[in-house]
Amino acid sequence: MASIAALSSLSSEHQKARTSDGISSIKTFAESNDVVASIPSSYHSLPPDDDVVNHLADSIPIIDFSLLTSHDPQIHANAVRELGKACQDWNFFMIINHGIAESLTEEVMKKSAEFHNLPLEEKKEFKDEGLFAPIRYGTSSHSQEEKVHYWRDYLRVTTFPEFHFPHKPSGFKEVAFEYTRKIRSIVRELLQGVSESLGLEANAIIESTNFDSGFQKFQVNLYPPCPRPDLALGLPAHTDNGFFTILAQNKIAGLQVKHDGKWINVNPLPNCLLAIPGDQLELVSNGRYKSIWHRAMLNDRNTRVTLAIANGPPLEKEIGPTPKLLEEEEPLFKCIKFRDYIELQQQARCVAGRTLDNIRIT
Repeated sequence: MASIAALSSLSSEHQKARTSDGISSIKTFAESNDVVASIPSSYHSLPPDDDVVNHLADSIPIIDFSLLTSHDPQIHANAVRELGKACQDWNFFMIINHGIAESLTEEVMKKSAEFHNLPLEEKKEFKDEGLFAPIRYGTSSHSQEEKVHYWRDYLRVTTFPEFHFPHKPSGFKEVAFEYTRKIRSIVRELLQGVSESLGLEANAIIESTNFDSGFQKFQVNLYPPCPRPDLALGLPAHTDNGFFTILAQNKIAGLQVKHDGKWINVNPLPNCLLAIPGDQLELVSNGRYKSIWHRAMLNDRNTRVTLAIANGPPLEKEIGPTPKLLEEEEPLFKCIKFRDYIELQQQARCVAGRTLDNIRIT
């Protein structure tokens, strides 16, 4: 394990990776000369008895977005059924033919990597100052109470209803604006399809949750090579808040989802988007479509970069099961403001179980 004394011999940039509170940049720390075959014990976070399978990965649902948005009623209806089945059977799916140019995704990915490659002192301008700060840079998770750390640096930015963004590197803000708006349009179409698959009018969820004024968060995760990927995690098992998180990655695998009690390695199709249903989708569907447990694995060779765009209702909007569904069934969950739910989720991260269980009606 790297000691403070050993770290004092590193370059000044590498020295800044350490603070009195621990490691302030896992990227800088991982690039230091003394990280060879061991990692600090506080990063030992991978459970030893995991059951990981690969053969189910081939059966992950694929949603053709061009069919879901087709003006042909029969083609659209078939795609809606496929979407509903994917949400119910897997709680996860890949999106193809989504209309976002691969060149745009690659440019956002490139600029994201450039941001993380900035000197640590420059990134400290955006230091994470709290859960709802508009621009937040940090490492591990942002929880001040965490006892176990994760092999990740992050940039989190609120991009809707107001667009915030770092002013560097040059051009990052512009491509991110275009990318997040396109993702938001895709999620809107998904929510319409979800509504229809539940037997509701297409705009039922959008209107009841005020999605068009909703909260969107742009997150870049950087997972450097880790000398002991058998011990550490990039992110622990968790479910997301919001309706859908749309994920893209730089061709380096690492996402695992939990299906039928087993962890599945996700190997995305080229230029596809990964759709991760969140807790608020489970809430508005009254438990029919569940959020999915997922986590980020590491490797000892390549840096993995992911773009995770989370899309939810407005922070001050009280969200519960869609009213139309309650005309024929009892509610499974209490209503709660989205802001309060996010705060509750952060408080519960160190507790086993799901945040949704705290608002479940028993």
